[in-house]
Amino acid sequence: MSNLPKIAWIGLGIMGSPMSENLIKAGYDVTGFTLEQDKLDRLTAAGGTAAKSIAEAVKDADVVVTMVPASPQVEAIAYGPDGILENAKSGALIIDMSSITPQTSVDLAKNAKEKGIRVIDAPVSGGEAGAIEAVLSIMVGGEQADFDTAKPILDTLGKTIVLCGPHGSGQTVKAANQLIVAVNIQACAEAVVFLEKSGVDLKAALDVLNGGLAGSTVLTRKKDNFLNRDFKPGFRIDLHHKDMGIVTDAARNVGASLPVGGVVAQLVASLRAQGDGGLDHSALLRAVERLSGQQVA
Repeated sequence: MSNLPKIAWIGLGIMGSPMSENLIKAGYDVTGFTLEQDKLDRLTAAGGTAAKSIAEAVKDADVVVTMVPASPQVEAIAYGPDGILENAKSGALIIDMSSITPQTSVDLAKNAKEKGIRVIDAPVSGGEAGAIEAVLSIMVGGEQADFDTAKPILDTLGKTIVLCGPHGSGQTVKAANQLIVAVNIQACAEAVVFLEKSGVDLKAALDVLNGGLAGSTVLTRKKDNFLNRDFKPGFRIDLHHKDMGIVTDAARNVGASLPVGGVVAQLVASLRAQGDGGLDHSALLRAVERLSGQQVA
């Protein structure tokens, strides 16, 4: 029998599926629940166990990992008679890896404590590729002792794992991450359109730019998306729209001005309004093309 903690995994989407599979490969006993049967089938094919409900998934778990789209979904799976808090055992640790508002994380930790359940917020950055390759950056909020308990699990999922402060701090840092990523993608998209309209060899230009100060992880990861106009979602515009709402609201609450971030948030919103919400966030290129008078298929 393994001495590793038993894990319940709630949410098996673009990120959650490969992340849970990496835990299975590392020898963890993973029981998962999600709403899509094909995702449950994928989990069992990888060696995990599919549960029929949240309650069934979490009842014997030492650690419950959640990876769902936004605050409403976290609240839906955490609370109520069928939720995590009513069905997980006392002493269990919830690792919430969703990207949600800092206040939602603070409230969850407070409510869980009343049930004898521990919580850390641990959102991630790195996209689908980072999840598959287990090289995610994981920003954590919570107590040191709970972070220490979670660290071996997080080490299986990511490469850079940092405790950033008390409950909600991980979400605050993730909001800042999404601000930087969105502005970076927007700058790259503008450069691509500028270069193409100037008649420059785009691939050559992006290669040399990425070797200098303008280089970034964003450009490395998204260069082929720009070159091939391949916007298969690794991280959807819909989700980045949600995240930009989180960061602009949180910044307003603490009195921080985000002049460039505010503009990019509106550009993300406009792209979503034009029907591109299901595309990868590198599709910000499509918005720049439209603004530049180009026909977009």
